Amino acid sequence: MCCTLTSSRPVPLKAKMSSAPAILESARSNRWAILVMCAGVLSLALNDAMAKWLVERYSPFQILFVRSTLALPVVAMMVLVMDGPTGFRSARLSIHVLRALLGIAAAYAFILSLRFLPLAEGTALFFAAPLMVTALAALLLRDSVDWQRWGASIVGFLGVLIIVRPGSAAFDPASLLAVTAAALYAVIMISARWIDSRDGFRTMMLYSTLFPAVLCSFSLFMDWPESEPLDIAIFAAMALFGPLGVALLTQAFRLAPAGVIAPFEYTGLIWATLLGWFIWNGVPDYWTYFGAAVIVSSGIYIIVRESRANP
Repeated sequence: MCCTLTSSRPVPLKAKMSSAPAILESARSNRWAILVMCAGVLSLALNDAMAKWLVERYSPFQILFVRSTLALPVVAMMVLVMDGPTGFRSARLSIHVLRALLGIAAAYAFILSLRFLPLAEGTALFFAAPLMVTALAALLLRDSVDWQRWGASIVGFLGVLIIVRPGSAAFDPASLLAVTAAALYAVIMISARWIDSRDGFRTMMLYSTLFPAVLCSFSLFMDWPESEPLDIAIFAAMALFGPLGVALLTQAFRLAPAGVIAPFEYTGLIWATLLGWFIWNGVPDYWTYFGAAVIVSSGIYIIVRESRANP
């Protein structure tokens, strides 16, 4: 009814019939992309839960070294099969080294924070990273940021303060580690602009696995706890779920527009809450839920607004 009232002239029946399959195909692709995104987020949530389990006995550097070393042959084989030997070459290797150093620092801070924080709280604070990109894009890349994005980012940071509650009896210094990890990860996201366009995604994935394995190899000289059979299984699972999660998220963004699937990245908070409750019998307090809701709302607002501005 409303379509016929607002149309200035009728749409030919043939045009309607020809556009219908394209619309159905787009909807089908979007649904598949959402499922892929949710599967990728679940994989990364499992990876974080396993890191929290291991950090009770292992150093974050040891966890990063073993995880990267076990994942490296899998990633290298994927590059070789899909891209051939050219996939091992980078047009600008230095930026991958810089991103690896930032990634190690971010992972160290986040994994260490999980030793003290509930999984859901650490995850909620880490989700502030996309909000920090706004400020960093303006400072480092001189991007033009309008007042709506600044406003949404400021509201999101208020959500961080609600969770952290500095100055209160509930304040945990470990929460600053998660915030630091989010800030470092935001820098990593920004630094993607500096990667040479000739370097494909799998090449980036290869070096983000190779360099942490090499740079964290000094952990071999640290005191290692006596390993248990369960530890080995968890390390192997991390080597699987970490790269798998990244690959699934990347595939999701290839299947559908960011505005459609990016909000589903926040389902990680649901998985983190369920895993924290199931494994550690821990449930976040109401302030954490409230702060997480503020952060998620701000992030989704920015995502939707950007998708409308750049269709």
